Amino acid sequence: MPDTTPSAATLPDSVGSLAADPSAPSAAAATSVSAAIAAELEQHATHVFALMGNGNAWFLDAVVRRGAMRLITVRHETATVAAADAFARASGELAVASTTYGPGYTNAITSLAEAAQARIPLVLVVGDQPTGGPRPWDIDQAAVATAVGAATIVVGRDDARAAARRAAEMALVERRPVVLAIPYDIGHAPLDGDGARIDALPAVQEAFAPLDGEQLAQVAALLRSARRPLLLAGRGAHLAGAADALRALAARLGARTASSALGSGIFESGSRHLGICGGFASERAAAAIEQADVVLVVGAGLNQFQLRFGDAFAPEARVLQVDVVDAATSPRVDELVRGDARRVTEALLALLEGDADAAAAADARWEAAGFGDVAGIHLEREPGDVAAPDGRLDPRSLFHALERILPADRVIVQDGGHFIGWAPTHLSVADPSRLLMVGTAFQTIGLGFPSAVGAAAARPDSTLVLVTGDGGALMGLADLDSVVRTARRAVVIVVNDAAYGAEVHQYAVRGVAEAPMLIDQVDFAALGRGLGAEAAVVDALDDLWELEAWLGSGAEGVFVADCRVSQQVVAPYIVEIREAAMRASRAA
Repeated sequence: MPDTTPSAATLPDSVGSLAADPSAPSAAAATSVSAAIAAELEQHATHVFALMGNGNAWFLDAVVRRGAMRLITVRHETATVAAADAFARASGELAVASTTYGPGYTNAITSLAEAAQARIPLVLVVGDQPTGGPRPWDIDQAAVATAVGAATIVVGRDDARAAARRAAEMALVERRPVVLAIPYDIGHAPLDGDGARIDALPAVQEAFAPLDGEQLAQVAALLRSARRPLLLAGRGAHLAGAADALRALAARLGARTASSALGSGIFESGSRHLGICGGFASERAAAAIEQADVVLVVGAGLNQFQLRFGDAFAPEARVLQVDVVDAATSPRVDELVRGDARRVTEALLALLEGDADAAAAADARWEAAGFGDVAGIHLEREPGDVAAPDGRLDPRSLFHALERILPADRVIVQDGGHFIGWAPTHLSVADPSRLLMVGTAFQTIGLGFPSAVGAAAARPDSTLVLVTGDGGALMGLADLDSVVRTARRAVVIVVNDAAYGAEVHQYAVRGVAEAPMLIDQVDFAALGRGLGAEAAVVDALDDLWELEAWLGSGAEGVFVADCRVSQQVVAPYIVEIREAAMRASRAA
């Protein structure tokens, strides 16, 4: 990890001025509420992503004065949580976000909802209404958090450190964001007592349910008898540390393997690996997945995109899901095996020990179906044309070129939009923590720039690659400044089609008015230069030479590539969405 101790010289003026004046009133004294919170959170986290306001000024003062956590400031409140979210995804560690109360807090709700939907552990430290009751401008912040799936713990003068500890524990164990609310009138107040009261705080749920031995034996028997078994792993399997056990299980069974988009990299590319399951699958990989008769899904949610709107698996395939959730996440699941991904996979490995002929038999049946050695099947993508019919870039050939140009040691962050299908299918990653799709769980756009801030902080030694559309980039433009200020080395790929492409390809083609879906051509290269980045407009593949030269020079900083792509090339997954919507419309 890099040095995480901030200095006054590297902090923004609003915070650095506090640290520079030793005579200023301080909440960092050992007995203050905010200092107690900071002292506890620094035991669990190394980074705080924040925007200062009245409600969190004393907390951030304590963070700076204590110096144990690195403070990274952003330009919009939604970026505080999005950056912490991305940091947690890329590092596997808890992160802390902080905003003021009221509008600062509500500005962060979209990214808080995304973190809740994606089950990301983080702590959001916010100001809140005074202990004496709400002011005219206060809202019920705890109710708002509940509405989006986050928990809230309100700090008291007698339990500040215990409350912070419980918030961190709850976030980590339950894998969810927790709001730690500091009433406005006690942020700089002294503690009342030792701050150790715990009994009144919310309980932390058990981390793991006990495994059902009888059920596991039945699952092992079903896998043993499968003709063409398939293992599908998601991000949850990676988080549980199940990768090695899953690879061993696949080898023992002769199973073909696939992953969710967020599980990319959990299986090594080889003779049995099919790549991403669902709408991002190559055509031949999708055909192979349909041949499976037993599918073991480990740590993947089986959303509509993974299932290709119900068409991913054969109707008669038996689908078993391994997850810690209380109920199956899709009607397509025939049986839920509730438990930790690694523990369940290791238990199945033990039950299947000694089945020496299973792998050879399954391989033979996959071979008979036309999917024996499938090495490289996930790379069988339409290469695209040098240019699209309208003369703009073909995104397929653009991302083929970027796969060659971008450094192998990279972390890819992706915003939401039509272009979301290109990077996961054309750009390789070493493991799931290197492909972050912040926004997909809540189906939002505009979190790309702030997510890049968090990912860059988590993986400073790697090249950060942000892929964003022009619509999402404009929505989160303030935090392009944050990326330029904080990333050691980053490439911003703006997939600029002068439109909200997903809407164009789903609704304009069905007769919906196109005008609200269009965006006047924006020069993102000029915007990047204005904030201190290197930049280039990429109108043709040959224009990538500037990016390639910058990368080859070993320069640090940020390079913005404004890639002018065509609206005429439609991603296959969008076609599937459109066809599913039209089927549903006809059925209604």
